[in-house]
Amino acid sequence: MAKSVHPKKVLMICGDYMEDAEAMVPFQALQAYGLSVDAVCPGKNSGDVCRTAIHLSSSHQTYCEWRGHNFTLNATFDEIDASTYDGLVIPGGRAPEYLAMNESVVSLVTHFAKSGKPIASVCHGQLILAAAAATADLLKGRKVTAYNTVGPVLVAAGAHWVEPETLAACTVDGNLITAASYYGHPEYIRHFIKALGATVTGSNKRILFLCGDYMEDYEVMVPFQSLEALECCYVDAVCPNKKAGDTCPTAVHDFEGDQTYSEKPGHNFKLTANFDDIDASTYDALVIPGGRAPEYLALDPAVIKLVKHFMDAGKPVASICHGQQILAAAGVLKGKKCTAYPAVKLNVELGGATWLEPDPIDRCFTDGNLVTGAAWPGHPQFIAQLMSLLGVEVRF
Repeated sequence: MAKSVHPKKVLMICGDYMEDAEAMVPFQALQAYGLSVDAVCPGKNSGDVCRTAIHLSSSHQTYCEWRGHNFTLNATFDEIDASTYDGLVIPGGRAPEYLAMNESVVSLVTHFAKSGKPIASVCHGQLILAAAAATADLLKGRKVTAYNTVGPVLVAAGAHWVEPETLAACTVDGNLITAASYYGHPEYIRHFIKALGATVTGSNKRILFLCGDYMEDYEVMVPFQSLEALECCYVDAVCPNKKAGDTCPTAVHDFEGDQTYSEKPGHNFKLTANFDDIDASTYDALVIPGGRAPEYLALDPAVIKLVKHFMDAGKPVASICHGQQILAAAGVLKGKKCTAYPAVKLNVELGGATWLEPDPIDRCFTDGNLVTGAAWPGHPQFIAQLMSLLGVEVRF
């Protein structure tokens, strides 16, 4: 549950080939907490898209890159009034290197710097901060981290460079929150909402994610990091036949005008616990991402046993997209009202549930202890409804 006595607005500066997760995770997490978030890009209008990039560590001397999701903007850059926003978010990726050359972008960042409003910037986003430093004295003596190759530019801009010990590194100096990469999102988002005046309430909750190879990239990354950012939530991710520290490759599923969704490779998602060692009774909720993993996970007796434990105990279960294939196979949908990705309607109805049409596609539903969604555009509702069942609340 997220409540805002005085609704707050956040602006996100986007560009083509910004890093995929560094845009969508904060964008949807902040909405799930009850904030209004506008995503804009110079030269583009509301409804236009920015192509994103998947950046991954590799055996080469630098990270590798491939195409990510198409990110839809929800506001027009030329129409925004910076004074109406309470905070600024700058994703990384390759977009910042050219956005830093855009006078309108630099002017916008300078406004936030001079106003003292919270600024959260990740990875290569700090290039834009460096560009604004000349006019706003933004970085002089300020502690700043970033992806390590950005260090020399920040030093030249007058910053006190903080070498990131890991890619999850995050640094806070006054209103300035910086992180080295998307691995640092939980701490980065936590500090940003605190700077915006957030109070998070709720007793400690342990949440388990049921993962598998080629689960949908957003559908694991966004809810996992959104919940992990809340201090009252402890989150684990497991996969049958894998251990803590192992990874699951993910799939980027997008809607690009074909008869079904397209698929591209996503990030590698690191697991945090051993599947064979978990004690389901110690967790308060279960999250099931979609993608292609559910169709084979539904055949695993250990997975079925795990899902039945949570449903039989009446614990919150949140399942999205194709995740409902597992619920149907477990026989736990009888008498439930449920939505899913439209192509999974057959599984849902044969599983004994009443089908709820996901119209629009971002609509999610709660029936008792069960939260269901149709696809990743619904994450803000999906996460907020799970938070409500857990008794977790964010107030501003």
